[in-house]
Amino acid sequence: MSGHGCHDEHDGHEHGGHSHSHDAPLEDIPRETLYSIIDHQNVLALNVVQQNNILKPWEDRNDESVYLESDEDTGAEMMIKIPFADSSAKLLSMLVKSGPGEQTASVIKLFVNEDNLDFDDVANRPASQEFEIPISREVGEYQLRPAKFSNVRTLTIYIPDAQGADSVRLYYLGFTGSFQKMTNQPIITVYESRPQLADHKNTGIHEVAQQQF
Repeated sequence: MSGHGCHDEHDGHEHGGHSHSHDAPLEDIPRETLYSIIDHQNVLALNVVQQNNILKPWEDRNDESVYLESDEDTGAEMMIKIPFADSSAKLLSMLVKSGPGEQTASVIKLFVNEDNLDFDDVANRPASQEFEIPISREVGEYQLRPAKFSNVRTLTIYIPDAQGADSVRLYYLGFTGSFQKMTNQPIITVYESRPQLADHKNTGIHEVAQQQF
């Protein structure tokens, strides 16, 4: 199974002012992800009905039994706030699996280091970068602008609506890149690992203590 290749606003073909390319399947791209430096206990998902951890290891990207879904009673929009634990990250790309069909996110907007952002703010705030998401059952990879994502302590993801449905579903989010510890340690490229996740109820994106995926 091959996924979408890298999606870049400057390469590939245009779709409504955005573009994405289909150059290489994801299996051909080294999976150097930042899973292990995400502060999983303090990830916040707003306007959701399923509090599940979709920031999963790469090998679990196609597990559709675990997903995050927006609350259709209050609109399809969704916001996810992702802190990086004691680290400043340099993000190279974002990995996304959404859907199915009309439940696919229409657009994903990214905001860097804006910890207090809420739904009222995003309408008038320019995003650091945004992407249109094609309808697909595959994981798509979206290249990020180096100048905007070179010193990321927190990342806010905003999804305004779905592609026809009353709610959005996300199955997987991931990031590639490198990081620098706040203690000024050398930059290290992080490979996938499976740390134990602590319990974080109510506002967190997961609820089960020390859950293995």
